[in-house]
Amino acid sequence: MPARRAGALAAILVPLLLLVLALLAWRALTAGTGTGTGERDGRPPAAGGAAADALAALPVREAAGDAGYQRTRFGQSWVDVDGNGCRTRDDVLQRDLRGVRLDDDGCTVLSGTLDDPYSGREIPFRRGEGTSSDVQVDHVVALADAWRTGAQGFTDEQRVEFANDPLELLAVDGSLNASKSDDDASRWLPPRGECDYVARQVAVKSAWGLWVTPAERDAMAGVLAGCPGQGLPVR
Repeated sequence: MPARRAGALAAILVPLLLLVLALLAWRALTAGTGTGTGERDGRPPAAGGAAADALAALPVREAAGDAGYQRTRFGQSWVDVDGNGCRTRDDVLQRDLRGVRLDDDGCTVLSGTLDDPYSGREIPFRRGEGTSSDVQVDHVVALADAWRTGAQGFTDEQRVEFANDPLELLAVDGSLNASKSDDDASRWLPPRGECDYVARQVAVKSAWGLWVTPAERDAMAGVLAGCPGQGLPVR
């Protein structure tokens, strides 16, 4: 190979080799100092993914208290806010149940089957006295909790929209919904599906400009640390 050609080739290869060596050295350095994905200072790595990022962006404040809260501050239960002619409860049941059978009005859900996100059980639903409550529609961020963390400042119209927002609603096991009451994530989590549950709470609070309490934030972060790839729901 002519000396001129060899020199030109060396002029290209040597900088490339130096760049590769520099990148390898940087990766080794960051792995050792904890700036990669390993443990940092003896602590587990922070949860990643959209849900953890959204949680980190939420404001953290103490609860504002329950003064002035009433369920009626969020409007009548299950109003038809989207104008489709069906009450919100039936919209959610149609969305979340399978094998749905409707009344002649095309709205009222008479029966179906729920794959319950809170227990993992299959729960048959049949409308009627003594059976309708087997499947309930949960406000994932309890309305009283929303009141304590920012909804006091909503307009009446905004509170009605919030209480009927599909993102905020899930069809679930009625007994588990009752046990939750108005607790936040620091005081109640479902037996199963806690990653999806917390991610939905984060999505709702992000969408509606609500805050989290320090205890709530810590509980949510603890859950999401166990599912670092958890995304946010879109409905």
